[in-house]
This record gives sequence, structure tokens and C-alpha cells, in this order.
Amino acid sequence: MASPKKVPLRKCVATGEMKPKKELVRIVRSKEGEVSIDLTGKKSGRGAYLTLSKECILQAKKKNILSNHLKTSIDSTLYDELLEMIEKENHSTNDKK
Repeated sequence: MASPKKVPLRKCVATGEMKPKKELVRIVRSKEGEVSIDLTGKKSGRGAYLTLSKECILQAKKKNILSNHLKTSIDSTLYDELLEMIEKENHSTNDKK
């Protein structure tokens, strides 16, 4: 009998909680210093994981957690993009109900 597949866990940089990788979104800083949202989880560069919740993203923005973790300045539009992703996800889950 095959053993159950191991679920990769990652730590949210804002809350410090260990969660399954699929529940988090990866923010990556490339070698060129460009910061982007990595939905595939496979882009090369320095990565930081955030829980996809409004509270978590606002906490990360308020405390400047991403810029400290990625050692670069983070544009506020990145946080806006993350918040938009949450809104879209909430709308799609509400439509299914």
C-alpha cells in the first residue's frame, strides 16, 4: 500500500503559522530586485509566504514584514494586488454556494 503523500508546509511570514503550501501565496524577489506574486511557487529568487487573508496582508503591510524578509522595498500596489486576489476568491466561493 502506498504511503500518503506528504503535504509541503510553509511558514507565513506575517503570522508565523505553519500551513500547507497551497493555502499560502508566495511573494518572490528576483536577482534583479523585481518583486512579484508567484502563483506557481516555482519562480527563482528569494521567496516569502503569506496567508491569503485580508488581516494577514494588512498586518504585513503595516509592519513592513515583506520588505524586511525580502530585503528590498515593497510597492504598495503589491499589497493591493493581493487584496484584489482575496476579493476575487471570496466572490468565486460565494457564487458556488
